[in-house]
Amino acid sequence: MMGAGKPPTTGKLPGKRLKKGENSMKKNLGAKTLVYPTPVFVIGTYDHEGKPNVMTAAWGGICCSSPPCVAVALRKAAYTYGNIMARKAFTLNIPSEKYAREADYFGIVSGRKEDKFAKSGLTPVKSELVDAPYVKEFPLNLECKVIHVVEIGLHTQFIGEIINVKIDESLLVGDDRPIIEKLKPMLYAPDSTAYYGVGEYIGRAFSIGKI
Repeated sequence: MMGAGKPPTTGKLPGKRLKKGENSMKKNLGAKTLVYPTPVFVIGTYDHEGKPNVMTAAWGGICCSSPPCVAVALRKAAYTYGNIMARKAFTLNIPSEKYAREADYFGIVSGRKEDKFAKSGLTPVKSELVDAPYVKEFPLNLECKVIHVVEIGLHTQFIGEIINVKIDESLLVGDDRPIIEKLKPMLYAPDSTAYYGVGEYIGRAFSIGKI
C-alpha cells in the first residue's frame, strides 16, 4: 500500500453523508467510459528499428496479484500497439506532476512522426529485463512482459506480467514503501480531459471500515 500517511484522528468517516430516509437523485448517462479516477500511464516500447518510443494511456491498471500484472488497453492505430505486438514487452512509467507537460505531449503526437524523447529532452533507458525502454526522469517504472492479448473492440488489452519495479530511493520510507505524497502521480478525468493531483489523506484501508 502506498504512502506512510497519518493515522485518522477520529472514528468518523469524512465528508457529508445522506441522512436516513434522504434520497439522492440519480440521472442516467447511458453507456460511457466514465470512471474516477483513471491513471496517467506512459507506455515505453521499441519500434521495428529499435527507436525508443512512449505514449500516454489512461485505460489501464493492476489486474492480478499473483503473478503481479498490469493491463493497458490501446487502439490498433496507435504506434505503440504494433511495437508491443512485435516485442511482447513494455514499460509502464508513472510521471509526477512536474512532468505533466511532457506526459501530455506523449499523448498528443505519434511516434511515427516524431522522436518524442528527443523533442521532450527526457532520457530513455534500456531495460535489462524486458525488451523495452523506461523513462529515467519518471519516479516509478514497471518492466513488463506480455502474457496475454485480449481483443475487446476498438481497444486491445495487453496484460503484462510485472518483472520488476524501479523507484527513486528518495520516495521510499521504512520497509521500502513508496510515499504517494512525494511521488505525486497524476490523475485523469476522462469526461473533462483534465489532469489532477492526489488529494488529502482519508484513512487506512482495511481499518477505517471497522465500525
